[in-house]
Formats: sequence, C-alpha cells, structure tokens
Amino acid sequence: MTAPTRGDWSLHRKGPADSARHMEKVREAIKENLPEIIAEENIITSDGKRLIKVPIRSLEEYRFRFDPYQGERVGQGDGDTRVGDVVGRRPREGQGQGPGTGRRAGDQPGIDYYEAEMTVDELAELIFEDLGLPNLRPRAEQEVPTESHKFTDVRKKGPLGNLDRRRSILESMKRTARATGEAEFRGFREEDLRFRVWEQEVRRQTAAVVIAMRDASGSMGDFKKYLTRSLFFWMTRFLRTKYQDVEIVFTVHHAEAREVDEEAFFHLGESGGTKVSSAYQLCLDLIQERYDPTRWNIYPFHFSDGDNWSEGDNKLCVELVQKILPMVSLFGYGEIREPGYTSTLMQAFTAIDDPRFVRVVITDKRDVYPALQKWFSRGDGALAAGSAIS
Repeated sequence: MTAPTRGDWSLHRKGPADSARHMEKVREAIKENLPEIIAEENIITSDGKRLIKVPIRSLEEYRFRFDPYQGERVGQGDGDTRVGDVVGRRPREGQGQGPGTGRRAGDQPGIDYYEAEMTVDELAELIFEDLGLPNLRPRAEQEVPTESHKFTDVRKKGPLGNLDRRRSILESMKRTARATGEAEFRGFREEDLRFRVWEQEVRRQTAAVVIAMRDASGSMGDFKKYLTRSLFFWMTRFLRTKYQDVEIVFTVHHAEAREVDEEAFFHLGESGGTKVSSAYQLCLDLIQERYDPTRWNIYPFHFSDGDNWSEGDNKLCVELVQKILPMVSLFGYGEIREPGYTSTLMQAFTAIDDPRFVRVVITDKRDVYPALQKWFSRGDGALAAGSAIS
C-alpha cells in the first residue's frame, strides 16, 4: 500500500468525481423510468419553467447477509407432517387482523427514495436525445432570416453609426502622405470617411411541416383526452427543441374538421359525432393548397379512439390516406383504446401496406413514450409496413 504523496492532487478531485458519478446514476435512473415519468399530469400542465420532482430509489451498497434459517434441514419440515395437512391460510380481508374489521398497519420497512428536482427542459433533453424526424429528405431549400448581421462591404457614404474609424484614419493618413510625403494623421475630411455596410444573415434549411389532427368528438373522454394531450405536448416540444423552423398546423375534428390555433387544440372540449374522413380531407386540402410536396417534408399525425360513424367512412379514410402517403415522409395514426379491443377503423387500416404509415396503440400512459419512439425513430428503413405498438 502506497501512502499519498504531498503532490498527489487526486484526493482533492474525489468530491467532484463522486458528485459526477452520482448525477450520472440519477440520469440513468430517470431514463429507465421515462415511460412512467413523461405522462405525469404535473409535467403536462406546467409552463416548462417550473421545477418538477422525480422519485428515485436510493442506491444500496452490496453486503453479505447471513442466512436467518440456520436449522438442521433445508425446508423439508420436522418430519411429522402428513399428506393433506394444511400448512396455513392467508386471512381474508377484514378477518383475523386484530381488533375491528380493517387491515392492520404494516410493520415492515419501506423503500428509501428521494425526489430529484429538474426542469422540464432538462427532462426533455433526456427524452429527445435519440429522436429525430424520420425520412427527412432534401427538398428545395429556403432562406430563413436570422437575428445576426454581418458586414459585407465598405463605402464612402453611410450613417455615422456604421463609421469604420480604423479605415477612415488610414484614408486620412494616405491623403496626408500624398500631399506632404509624411504618413501622419491630421484630422478627417469628408473624403476620408469610410462606412461599413451590413446585411442580415440568412440560414438555408430544408422545409418541414407537421399536421397535427385530434379527435374532438364526444367519445373522447377525460382519460383519452389526457393521453392525447400528453403525446402532442411532447411532440410539439420535441419539434420546437430540435427543429427551429418546423411549422405545426393544428386541426381538430368531430363530424367536421377545421384548423385551430394551439390554445384551442389543447383545450377544446369534446362533443358531437365522429367522421374521421373529414380530418384526412382537410389534411389533403392543406397539402395541395399550402405545402407543395416537392418543397416540403410533410408529417401528418392523427390521434383518435377509432370510433368512426360508419364502415363507409372507414373505407373513405383508407382511400384518403392512400392519396396522402405518396406526398408525405411519414403518416402517424395513434389510437387510444381499452386493452384487447380493436376498432373498425384500425381493422380497415390493416389494408394499407406502406412503410410510411405507422400505427401506434395507447392503452395506458406508459405507452406515450414508446409511441414517440416509434414515430420519431431516426434513419431510413427502420419502419415496418403497417406496424403497430400493442
């Protein structure tokens, strides 16, 4: 064993190293529980700036524990049992639990955990680090103005705010040198002044638009609305975090479809019947009127409970989706339903065999994160035709 030397500075770095290791363990624990965390209501209803608390179990050190059952045998009993003997019964609820008919309070220790505080932005960074818009193709690039500016030229006329003092002094010294033979600065004349010319910088980008469609019919109850809101909350946050200029078009539908603003999209109540084809027809109209497929990467996403008003409308939905698919990079359909139930609309969609049409099924809030991963998986060729999360 070697003793630390006076010049050994590793001891001073022990604290920061342990702290970094602890934060990495916290990060891993949060990532492992993302499916349960991201659909929490306190996160969805936050403004994105408040701190949120994430419960994390404490880490225990490994240790040896002696066997408490140090008998002569290994579980065979004492040897006086017979076939058919009742070893023991678990008392029914409310019986044999002491005074009264209620349950007895537990006497076993609980599980230690603490709450890690983090912002919604920090949580979003963990969620989005492996996500991206799939099948993003180069389209006709467009120039997007930025807030920064750059100087591109020097001229003899311009506003005083753009005066280039260094170049103006040089011009004054050149003029003096031509007249006297000595390069000295003896003041400015109007002919000496030089002004910088600046232009606003532009950034070239590939255009992309997301068309968000939400079922706002009467069959979408509170729980279905909550799950829909959860998924679209993270979808819009993901798009605005990773893609600065992706356009998002919000639409809702019941028996009719219409375009709305973001506030109405997330808070509009549910009423009326369901005619899903109206949403797809509006989507097709938006593409044809505003988003040329040769210039835009288009991503329609629709969320519904699958309860459509007729088989005839289901067939019309299939026809409209097949018209839309050649124009888009990916079409996502998400359905919220009870476990074990399959809607007639989902059954109709099984006839679509196209890798760009991706179906997901959500029956619980834990399914929100896998749905995001399915829709926004990176790379090409990662999608199975008509694939669905069950």
